[in-house]
Amino acid sequence: MALENGATMEDVEKVRGAIMGHLVGDALGVPYEFKAAGDLPAEISFTGGGSHGQPPGTYSDDGAMVLCAIASLLEKGGFDPADMARRFVAWMDRGYMAAGGVVFDYGRGTARAISRLRSGVDPLCAGLSGEFDNGNGSLMRIAPVSLWTCAWPLEHQVRASHDCSRITHAHPRSMVSCALYSVLVRRIASGDPPEAAWDAAAGELRRLYSLSGRWETGCASELELIVSFRGASGTGYVVDTLRSALACLFGGDDYPSVARAAVRLGGDTDTTAGVAGALAGLIYGDSSIPLEWKRGLRLDDDARAMLEEFACSCRLA
Repeated sequence: MALENGATMEDVEKVRGAIMGHLVGDALGVPYEFKAAGDLPAEISFTGGGSHGQPPGTYSDDGAMVLCAIASLLEKGGFDPADMARRFVAWMDRGYMAAGGVVFDYGRGTARAISRLRSGVDPLCAGLSGEFDNGNGSLMRIAPVSLWTCAWPLEHQVRASHDCSRITHAHPRSMVSCALYSVLVRRIASGDPPEAAWDAAAGELRRLYSLSGRWETGCASELELIVSFRGASGTGYVVDTLRSALACLFGGDDYPSVARAAVRLGGDTDTTAGVAGALAGLIYGDSSIPLEWKRGLRLDDDARAMLEEFACSCRLA
């Protein structure tokens, strides 16, 4: 059965899985953030306390900004950088979309960009663009835009991913990481197995970036840097976060195994598990995520209704 917008019930299950997978992975990782892999317990559980002293089911800045992005996409019927940026400022200033209304964690790059937004800088010029401004702060919130744009022409999806990144992270490496993630989501949604989807996504972007004059300088070379990167250490560096998430995805066989593997890397556990969890939820579906983890998320009824509306609003092909 298809919905009025052409989305199928299979699409709805996949989008539910991706968004819940992100939020649950984020909350799973919050208590373990900043811990070295060797200092983690043998059993990774959905708990509270730990690094931030938050109740169980608390998602971090990652999840809050994902919810801001979803609210904006639904309200505006598409990607509106100014509206999304306004919601990011509201999150940091007032706890909008934060778990329990409390902002307890954020990256320095994101904070600096939001300060610029607050002062009136254009959203597409607010993100910092230096070599050392490649934290994972835009990758960690790109999933809603990736899903929303799955059925768009490829070039339009990639442009939206670049522009969404630019709100907080404007170096081409961060933008290309977001674009690569979005095209990966597109390929997985179409039915490609994970490793084949990764190869196909890199190939599609390689061809697209070969069209000179349409893209920011350096995109093609940044793509090759990302594709050739080796390692999976769970740090806050955008390329490592992406490759760490992929390593967990390639090595897992269901949602819990992927999410737990991401946390076991240590370091930026909430972000790695959120980025990997969205992909795992997309592949294995909402039903693959433990019910007690989903029920345990600190989401009120309005937020859960918004997520369901979003799931029914995304056409994946």
